[in-house]
Amino acid sequence: MDITLYELLKSMINNVAIIVLLAFILTKIPLFNWLLLKHKQVGLKGKLILAVIFGLFGILATYNGLPVKGAIANARVIGVIAGGLVGGPIVGIGAGIIAGAHRYAIDIGGFTALACGLATVVEGFIGGFAHDKTSVKPVKASTAFKVGVIAELTQMAMILLIARPFSDSLELVKIIIVPMTLMNSLGIALFVMVIQNIYGEREKTAAKQAQVVLKIADQTLPFFRHGLNSYSASEATKIIHKHTQAVAVAITDKDKIIGFEGAGSDHHKPGMPIRTRMAKEVIKTGTSKVAGKSMDIHCGHKSCRLNSAIMVPLKNRDNSIGSLVIFSDQNDGISSIEIELATGLAQLFSTQIELSNIEKQKQDLARAELNALQAQINPHFLFNALNTIVSYIRIKPDEARELLIHLGDFFRKNLDQAQQMVTLQTEIKHVKSYVAIEKARFGDKLDIHYDIGQAKGFMVPSLILQPLVENSIKHGLLPKKEGGQIRISSEIKDDNLFIKIWDNGVGMDPSQHQQRKTGSGIGLVNVNDRLKNLYGEGYSLNINSAKGKHTEISMLIPLQSSRRLKHG
Repeated sequence: MDITLYELLKSMINNVAIIVLLAFILTKIPLFNWLLLKHKQVGLKGKLILAVIFGLFGILATYNGLPVKGAIANARVIGVIAGGLVGGPIVGIGAGIIAGAHRYAIDIGGFTALACGLATVVEGFIGGFAHDKTSVKPVKASTAFKVGVIAELTQMAMILLIARPFSDSLELVKIIIVPMTLMNSLGIALFVMVIQNIYGEREKTAAKQAQVVLKIADQTLPFFRHGLNSYSASEATKIIHKHTQAVAVAITDKDKIIGFEGAGSDHHKPGMPIRTRMAKEVIKTGTSKVAGKSMDIHCGHKSCRLNSAIMVPLKNRDNSIGSLVIFSDQNDGISSIEIELATGLAQLFSTQIELSNIEKQKQDLARAELNALQAQINPHFLFNALNTIVSYIRIKPDEARELLIHLGDFFRKNLDQAQQMVTLQTEIKHVKSYVAIEKARFGDKLDIHYDIGQAKGFMVPSLILQPLVENSIKHGLLPKKEGGQIRISSEIKDDNLFIKIWDNGVGMDPSQHQQRKTGSGIGLVNVNDRLKNLYGEGYSLNINSAKGKHTEISMLIPLQSSRRLKHG
């Protein structure tokens, strides 16, 4: 009996409608959604499972087809190409092999069985190829329609090339080419649109989750600014519990619970040691773990509702310092949403904790540098300077007055931390105030020369020279009975300001150079550390000394940071 175009279109519409309806139902199954969204992560096994699912769509469509001229007009291609479009070549070709082998093997195969079976595999390849070549993921419905047209025309061509007799193949193609190409391409587009809802729901969920995470991060930031402690952990668990559906939330340090909120808070209390073996492994290994059953949590309390949990490490840099735990009251109740939520929060908390530690380190460093510099105002130096000035008042009143001015300038400079950078000329003036007081005490034993040339207008870190000159006097010249000489010089060297402090004092062994820069000499260590902190390791002090002969301490300051000032 001849089949009218109306009957063929009606059958194709019914076939497409059934497949699209089943596809919609399938998207409501969590396992299918998970496989579709995570097929790249689950590997070959996940892809093969998807291939079977989409291949079964092809088989169903074959059975639901309409016999036409000894062949079957059906929507088999919809599941196969859709599988390739959303899952890639392995899924598409796998589904094509399953549906194509079935098409070839069934009793109603007819004279097009081989051609249609092979065409189904090729169509699966076309869908997978389009998936890899399409930059927009998931594939758009319009793209899916075009791919469907190409695939169906390919199937018609293969029927003409393979199925025999050719006259029957040609007559069949004339009848089915338009309705099958149109309806199957439309069906593929609709199938893909249904699948896109999964991605759309995921994006909506991700957007809501991102809002939750950002809200939690914003509210917890003031607490984690002070690091991970019982106060910040307690406040953070309250905030997380308030803004999520978690039945309970805990934060631990390496050894104990430091924050807990939610079900079980009557027996899971801050200060209690960590009992869960899995939680200890999370902290030890730095990797997240999911506890699927209550036995994995090791609570032991009869009325405890906590049956599963996601445990994520909290880190400072690469070191685990605690954990974030989100609980469910259901066995295997931790979904991918809770895993992503906990992971995202732990990363944010870890960043906040790390930033708080960095800020604390900066504050500690600045405080230590300030304290170290101010410690250079040695009480013995003050008493000695005052005694010297007192002795000068009667015999050399004018020089006593100048020494008082120098002493005032010296103390004012040492205590003034407002200026981080000063001109080399200002720094030399500070050195001269110090040297003037020391020369008043030691007289001809100290001989200081300055040669700063044209560099006096360049900027240098404040209090960078006086500690070095003091080091030369105390450790270089004064141990010699006859004293000695100090020369301070500067010059432009390549792209740096080169400053050198040389003395002909007692010197030191080469083995003492590094020890002097990093040891107990506060002034020298402070200057060396400040230079490295400001400009990098390549700008540490360079010490060149010979025992019993001389010591030379030099430094480089980048010209771009020591820009020259305009002066008259």
